[in-house]
Amino acid sequence: MITLAYILFWTLVTLVVVQGLLVLGFVWRLLHFRRELLPDEACRKGAVILSLRGGDPFLEKCISGLLAQDYPNYEVHVVVDHPDDPANATLSDSLAGCDSSKVHLQFLDHPRDTCSLKCSSVVQAVKSLDESVEFIAQLDADTIPHATWLRELATAISDDRVGAATGNRWYMPEDPSMASLIRYAWNAAAIVQMYWYRIAWGGTLAVKTRVFRETDLLDKWSNAFCEDTMLYTQLKRAGFRLEFVPSLMMINREDCDLAGYFRWVRRQLLTARLYHPAWGAVVGHGVLTTLSPLLALVLAVVGLIAGQHEVAAWCFVGVVFYQLAVTVMLPPMEYSVRRIAAARGEPTRWLTLWNTLKCTFVIAGTQYVYCAALCSAIRLRVVDWRGVKYEIHAQGRVKLVEYKPYESAEKEDQKAVSL
Repeated sequence: MITLAYILFWTLVTLVVVQGLLVLGFVWRLLHFRRELLPDEACRKGAVILSLRGGDPFLEKCISGLLAQDYPNYEVHVVVDHPDDPANATLSDSLAGCDSSKVHLQFLDHPRDTCSLKCSSVVQAVKSLDESVEFIAQLDADTIPHATWLRELATAISDDRVGAATGNRWYMPEDPSMASLIRYAWNAAAIVQMYWYRIAWGGTLAVKTRVFRETDLLDKWSNAFCEDTMLYTQLKRAGFRLEFVPSLMMINREDCDLAGYFRWVRRQLLTARLYHPAWGAVVGHGVLTTLSPLLALVLAVVGLIAGQHEVAAWCFVGVVFYQLAVTVMLPPMEYSVRRIAAARGEPTRWLTLWNTLKCTFVIAGTQYVYCAALCSAIRLRVVDWRGVKYEIHAQGRVKLVEYKPYESAEKEDQKAVSL
């Protein structure tokens, strides 16, 4: 058993070193990123695409941020899933009394059964643009864009070698539950992988329109579950680069419950499984970082019971070292993102002493919830996304089982009671 204890100990040390170097590289990029933004005369015409299905708690702030961009030459294309969608009423309220001349509203005409509703919406919006638009930017309804959001994206893709630019999300929930802290810890680890694996994030994403002309990207989106994860591979084939913009770490302040988190993270992993070449590495990382500390803990207990204290000591020290090291990796990331958000004038003091203590205990549990979601994503064949079911087939093919307008959970409960 002592040989196995040595192997597990050094495996944990190796995992800490590798993960630590990756985190340090990511933090260094966040802290040392500087880029002069495009002047007005160099700003090409852009179109922002916002796809809506269901009510989002931060939609009003999202719309307000879009209308307050300092970019001199852009328009906003909002695609609402259905005229009766609750997002339509929120959108109308948000635009009332504002200068909405930049906003073009359309409803999803023909939901494709070969892709997700979001992909249908984005494809429809892109096809409706005139030839003067030189790039599209898209965001999710839970993204609150600051004044220079669009200019930062446009600056990143001004390089001829760059075909698309992206940011990423960082969670700072206003009233953090245990589930939202688990999501926070998982997301912190996930965005490091996304950075090194060049995985785009659809919540803040810009793509040059020439990419659509020179590749079959629109056709790929018309037959896909998501539009962002596949982007790196498509750009690379066409000789373009995907650019990560550190200043576009976007703060999300939503809370969640554990079931909602599990469905969300499983869906994120599913997109990597379907469309990214690094899926094998994602699986390997998930297995190693879950089984190694678990096996070491089990062997420590077995060693104590069997009276082999050296075995127990090596394994116990390895587990404690690993958990402490992983926990220590989080504060530098939090600090570097806070600097970015604070520079935009956004509040960043969300972690109380009590929540910080909870995070310390949450990090260990996060790994096992993540592993369960990973196992589920590997064998997932049917997925529910905002009330619509999709069948997942080979080679990333998707089939929308049945389209229906969005209904909130409250309305569905009321219908169930009435029946």
